[in-house]
Amino acid sequence: MARTVSLLAAGGTISMTAERGAGATPALDGAALAAAAGVEVSASTIASRPSVHLTFADALEIARAAVAEAGRGAGVVVTTGTDTMEELAVLCDAVNGADRPVVFTGAIRTASAASADGPANLADAVAVAAQAPGGTYVAFGGEVHAAREVRKADSTSPLAFASPRTGPLGYVTEGRVSLHAPAPRSEPLAVERTDLYVPIVPTWLGDDGRLLRAALGLRPDGLVLVALGAGHVSPAVLGELAVAACPVAVTVRPERGAMLRSTYGFEGAEGDVLATGAIPAATRSPQAARVLLVAALGAGLRGDALAAAAGDPA
Repeated sequence: MARTVSLLAAGGTISMTAERGAGATPALDGAALAAAAGVEVSASTIASRPSVHLTFADALEIARAAVAEAGRGAGVVVTTGTDTMEELAVLCDAVNGADRPVVFTGAIRTASAASADGPANLADAVAVAAQAPGGTYVAFGGEVHAAREVRKADSTSPLAFASPRTGPLGYVTEGRVSLHAPAPRSEPLAVERTDLYVPIVPTWLGDDGRLLRAALGLRPDGLVLVALGAGHVSPAVLGELAVAACPVAVTVRPERGAMLRSTYGFEGAEGDVLATGAIPAATRSPQAARVLLVAALGAGLRGDALAAAAGDPA
């Protein structure tokens, strides 16, 4: 059954226009976006900036505004920049306990481009917000993705987003939403703090551990390590990981990630990594894992509760 939809505009390329010879900058508010897409929504503007200018506190404010609106019974669409959309969407998912859907969308091409994709994406997102079950979604390029699975997979294509592990949840065609499953949900987090330093540290062929040692020397509140393969690191990196004094979530470099538990026995294999107390988060992208770790720490979780909220699904 269709429901009322609220649009919260939060900047990004979808809101940008460019004068001849100049670069694009934010210009369109929520009402203008709705008019361009020909959708009937309750429109408001809560931010007007490139998404790379958002702080974690800004992102939490946008997520809370969306969840509050969904809690009042409306389906919600949030327009924002694609550069950090997956992080904003997964943060919203982490705090979303509302019964109505929250749907993120945006554009790759500016509103003044000859082939702007924003209006079509917005119309699709409104359809998802009006028809889908509760949860947090990304609607883009005719596809519907779960917030916790989606990644920006292409810098410039109108099909910019993908869910490498699961594929899309469904599609939008002529305003009709076809989903094979709703977005997965978990208990919402009551995030109280965002002033937490949680860096992402990759590893690579021949890594001698210096970067991880330097990052840990900054005394972070938590850290995300991007391991190789199915959760493997060099002996030098393992040595640094073993003395980490903060929670560490371990993701992996492959996009269709999984962390093994007991296949390999060499030094630095998955068993050694898990023995350090690291949180397995290989099904998440590094950026999603970071958002979830910050949110869980900011909600005051520690120990098993932190691992459950920030790590791989059970």
